[in-house]
Amino acid sequence: MAAFFSSLGKTILAGLVILLAIIFLVSNGTKFGEHLWWAFVMRWLHVMSGVMWIGLLWYFNFVQTPSMPKIPDDQKPAIGKVIAPAALFWFRWAALATVITGVLVASMHGYIASALTLSQGFVAIGIGMWIALVMAFNVWFIIWPNQKKALGIVTVTPEEKAAAAKLAGMTSRINTMLSIPMLFCMVAQQNGGL
Repeated sequence: MAAFFSSLGKTILAGLVILLAIIFLVSNGTKFGEHLWWAFVMRWLHVMSGVMWIGLLWYFNFVQTPSMPKIPDDQKPAIGKVIAPAALFWFRWAALATVITGVLVASMHGYIASALTLSQGFVAIGIGMWIALVMAFNVWFIIWPNQKKALGIVTVTPEEKAAAAKLAGMTSRINTMLSIPMLFCMVAQQNGGL
């Protein structure tokens, strides 16, 4: 059993098998042709992507960054060369997946234009979408390019490396701040929070 769970791929596959078993037991597979079923599946993928994105954002801000001063200097290369690049890979692709699945959810339900223009009845989700787009932009065009410099993936001078680390960290904190109202707006729309 331990060998099975030591493989992330096998663990994810097992989770998907359990999910499919639940779907077939509950619905007998009869909903697969329905538009609402696929819209729901897209929303589930959106939530899964968002959990990974914001979970990693919060990991960086609540765990990794505050813990770095406590890590002995001889152990810090493991973070910078192994853990941070892997986490940043999933972080940036989860951000993109969250945006794409969110756009697909809004399109499948027919409210994308209303949300993006903040039309009455779609203000909360619209604000949440705009904040998420700003956050995703920050991930791909500020945090990631600067983290590549800070982690030594791209060779720069020590001064550029320090400046890049500072900018990436500040932008990550901005995204952490924005994640709070963004998550509220996303949940508020369908649950009467605004």
